[in-house]
Amino acid sequence: MLDKSFSPDTTESRLYELWERSGAFAARPDSNAEPFAIMIPPPNVTGTLHAGHALTMTLQDILVRWRRMQGRDALWQPGTDHAGIATQMVVERQLDGEGVRREALGRDGFIERVWAWKKQSGGVITQQLRRLGASLDWPRERFTMDEGLSEAVREVFVRLYREGLIVRAKRLVNWDPMFRSAISDLEVESREVRGHLWHIRYPVEGEDGLSVVVATTRPETMLGDTAVAVNPGDERYAALVGRFVVLPLTGRRIPIVADSYSDPEKGTGAVKITPAHDFNDFGVGERHGLPMPSILDADAKVVLDEIEAELRAIPGLADPDFVRGLAGQSREAARKSIVAELERLELLVAVEAHTHQVPHAERGGAVIEPRLTVQWYCDAAKLAGPAIEAVETGRVQFVPKQWENTFFAWMRDIQPWCISRQLWWGHRIPAWYGPDGQVFVAHDEAGALEQARAHYGAETALSRDEDVLDTWFSSGLWPFSTLGWPTQTADLARYYPGDVLVTGFDIIFFWVARMMMMGLHFMGDVPFRQVFIHGLVRDERGQKMSKSKGNGLDPLELIDSYGADALRFTVCALTGLGRDVKLGAKRVEEYRSFVTKLWNAARFLEMNGVRPVDGFDPHAARGQLARWIIDEAGIAVAEATAALEAYRFDEYAAATYRFTWNRFCDWFLEFAKPVFLAGDTPEANELRAAAAYVLGVILRLLNPVMPFVTETIWAEFGYGAEGSLIRAPWPEPVRLAEAETIGAELDWVIRFIGEIRAVRAEVNVPPSRVTPVLLRDASDATVARARHWSEAISRMARVSEVSVLAGEMPQGAAQAVVDEATLILPLAGIIDLDVERARLRKEHARALDEAAKVERKLGNADFVARAKPEVVEENRERLRAFGEEAQRLQAALQRLG
Repeated sequence: MLDKSFSPDTTESRLYELWERSGAFAARPDSNAEPFAIMIPPPNVTGTLHAGHALTMTLQDILVRWRRMQGRDALWQPGTDHAGIATQMVVERQLDGEGVRREALGRDGFIERVWAWKKQSGGVITQQLRRLGASLDWPRERFTMDEGLSEAVREVFVRLYREGLIVRAKRLVNWDPMFRSAISDLEVESREVRGHLWHIRYPVEGEDGLSVVVATTRPETMLGDTAVAVNPGDERYAALVGRFVVLPLTGRRIPIVADSYSDPEKGTGAVKITPAHDFNDFGVGERHGLPMPSILDADAKVVLDEIEAELRAIPGLADPDFVRGLAGQSREAARKSIVAELERLELLVAVEAHTHQVPHAERGGAVIEPRLTVQWYCDAAKLAGPAIEAVETGRVQFVPKQWENTFFAWMRDIQPWCISRQLWWGHRIPAWYGPDGQVFVAHDEAGALEQARAHYGAETALSRDEDVLDTWFSSGLWPFSTLGWPTQTADLARYYPGDVLVTGFDIIFFWVARMMMMGLHFMGDVPFRQVFIHGLVRDERGQKMSKSKGNGLDPLELIDSYGADALRFTVCALTGLGRDVKLGAKRVEEYRSFVTKLWNAARFLEMNGVRPVDGFDPHAARGQLARWIIDEAGIAVAEATAALEAYRFDEYAAATYRFTWNRFCDWFLEFAKPVFLAGDTPEANELRAAAAYVLGVILRLLNPVMPFVTETIWAEFGYGAEGSLIRAPWPEPVRLAEAETIGAELDWVIRFIGEIRAVRAEVNVPPSRVTPVLLRDASDATVARARHWSEAISRMARVSEVSVLAGEMPQGAAQAVVDEATLILPLAGIIDLDVERARLRKEHARALDEAAKVERKLGNADFVARAKPEVVEENRERLRAFGEEAQRLQAALQRLG
């Protein structure tokens, strides 16, 4: 017998261990089944389960469990990413706590320490994914630093280098001065910072008293200025283009260039150009062939090596000794010193408060410094071409389709990909250098030494490149490296390409595109046929979750409070195409009620002798109720299947919820109660068999999203052994002859009862009071239906009798309409009609007043422009709610006449 209530805390871990131990999650490469493959977006080995993981992993698990039930050979490939900078940061912080610097350990000692940490703590997130119920094929788990995957990385690097698609070059990169490494755009976040805009005079050479004023947020970088740019259409500066200004503080002579980068509408229309410390300036520098001296080192401290020879004294303008005194100062200290000196020299025209976006390292929080360094680059444009074509021709389809535009926008403007990082943890670049700097790229040192011998004509000592590869380089190989490539394995032939990738839009460019580029180049085919892009998880008000706001949600706490099934169903129900997920504990609590509703329905059926009947043929059912609920179940199966086929997770949840809660629990079970109570009759036994059949359909429909509660009920009812529902067949829709006629009659009964219930609720009829219902203008068929279903109507609508109106309309009655018939509820003596009308008018006026207030707010263009989008949307939802409430109250007043 099922317990009084479902207890996730005592059920989930036991069931999950049973599934995993029995191999229920395993792919079956030796079977004849059609394969279905999904590659997990590998979470960082440092990570813990967050709301975003809960969303994407739940959606993937729903697809995998569903396809597995359809008989597909489902592979959900698990694994984690070594997460170069994140992992190095974790271990360095541990060392800091011990008072040890990584340099003291040396590279090999530090790497050993990282591996030790990974062995001890690196599997936290995989255990947390188990808590969520993710049915990954765990024995296949891979790690991006596994030897097999490392071999794939080396092979790809060597091939791309030999094909001329990987080169070393000196370019501008995002530089993290804390880690002293280049980082990717994805690891950079812009933060709003309150700062200043300094207006500085740059004297025009040979023109006493004539200056060009530039405005800058970074006066400390002016030491590296090599030009001043003005817009070619700006008439104010037309006569100065081609002339020179003297750079304050250094005395360097720099040109005034015409470039469209300068916006005549911003500031003074003239901008200082520092190619080595600004990405836009770098582009200007390339276009005009400008020098690019670096004046900040790896620690973002002032360094003068590249400008020392240019320093010259100009009275009242430049003092070499002052500039030399800046050497070794931080950016912040140098800024203060430079501003003070400019003010002393009367070159500082104005200072204004200025709020602007400043790039920060996502991990560590350091202010990013654009820095000109020698790095390894991959020719992303060459690799992007086939990937763009694959989307254009439909070989890869984005769902929703509009994300294709985002993909094209990024890919058609793709820049060289900086693939090197100045870290110790990661895939070390397979390149060695001779004494003259000659580079040798090979799979291993032996291969490099062989190349060096051929090059130099003698044995020559080599030094290995110190850098490691960008994490996205190795994760871009994930769809095929995890299957054994570069060896042509049977798994590779069977499971590549995969069917669908499920991920967020924020990594379309960084991960999705790279997998496509690498897969097409090395496998000759796309890595997946479809890409389902889901939204972000936000809080209940639509705000992005963040630690600073304190609005984050811990999925594990939600699981502890409400169970994994409730959390999974919530994120499924909230995931619509192109829509962010507004997640809150309240929503999870609401959907836990659905878990409880299913459990209570199963207990009710169990107490009424419902058990699966071997050989039950749904087509052979004769009773009206049985045939109705079987056909309704068939409709739900078709709707749920179509929704999953289209990645409409919200519609899948809605279809299963609507049928289970509304049709099955609220109506069928209520209709069935008197039949069950009749005992061991043929009608009752057939209805019990039909109920068991439909419950089995419900359990299979809901199993992909709510695996724990459905598996528990499945085993308790004897549909199969414990743990077997995961491999049970997905139901096929059963539709019965004459179902439309039966359905129309039951729908009429439901509407009849629903209208009476609505009237009673709206006008505050006490639940204890029963009322008669009079029918006016009802057809003979309607009267016959009402009499046929009188027991259900009486019991479920609190009705004493249903009869045809004879004579005049009674005073003090409420009315409702069902089809051609008017339902009349005499209420005189049951409620005080005058008091009730007054209450309804008051509430109606209040709803209209509240709606008007919100409407005025939304009509204020200044409010709509200034308020956060989530606040505007919240007010629109309030307006809709007040409008609907007003309509409901107006309808209630009209019912009372």
